[in-house]
Amino acid sequence: MKLSNLFLVAMIFATLSFVSCDNNGSNGENTSSIQLKLVDAEGEYEKVLVNIIDVQYNRNDGDSGWISFEGFTLPNTDDPLNRVDLTELVAGNTLVLTDEDIESGMLNQIRLILGEGNAVVLDGETAEIPLSTPSAMQSGLKLHLDTTLEPGFSYTFILDWDVQKSIVKAGTSGNYNLKPVIRVIAEVNSGTILGRVADVTETETVLMPVENATVYVYNETDLTFLTPIASTFTNNEGQFVLQGLPEGNYLLKIEKTDYTLLTTTVPIEVTKGQETNVGTILITKIAP
Repeated sequence: MKLSNLFLVAMIFATLSFVSCDNNGSNGENTSSIQLKLVDAEGEYEKVLVNIIDVQYNRNDGDSGWISFEGFTLPNTDDPLNRVDLTELVAGNTLVLTDEDIESGMLNQIRLILGEGNAVVLDGETAEIPLSTPSAMQSGLKLHLDTTLEPGFSYTFILDWDVQKSIVKAGTSGNYNLKPVIRVIAEVNSGTILGRVADVTETETVLMPVENATVYVYNETDLTFLTPIASTFTNNEGQFVLQGLPEGNYLLKIEKTDYTLLTTTVPIEVTKGQETNVGTILITKIAP
């Protein structure tokens, strides 16, 4: 039960708008700095393995004219196929797909290219199950950014994959399909909530972090706690990070097997470009 955010789409994209307006991002008068960061959203899988082989952009709306980001390098992992385990992208651990200067001007589309061997490992299991990619995805699922990159400005886009919604079991066949659900956010227009979850019996000298607790975030007006905006898991130190949240006030819900459900009542304020640290949230284990 790890945080897994499956972004596997044979050729999937990243997107959205403008992110950091700082004039130190580019090396020339006609270039702009671009950064793509992959993060993981909540999903109950042991592993989600993705073989990313290229990241490309396009300055028009057609199927031709794709250019590979020169700043993209193949991730160096211990996996035999050099795949990325998306379940490890938790508690602020992100994968920077590219961070480079490109020519300023219109940027219409971005896409990620996947190689062979994309797979999922179910919670508590060790065997890999291949992820089938629909033919429509194989031809490239694209997003239209239609964003003008201004010279001397920096743009950061957060790609937040919702694994739970992206991996679909194919009936009773035992096969799994990839139907990506991705939230893309311009970092400059969003903020972050971070914190930690621990057992209520924790003391200053005996730390008791709660690993793999699910942390959901809701608009402060959603008192039913039925429609989360985003979610994630805690790591082995109980830490969590929820990125790409629009400016506003939010409530949290913490779920963990064998623990009492906890919802916050005091709104948490999120400010653009800033981190809001909620500290340690204590939850109570259910008596046997």
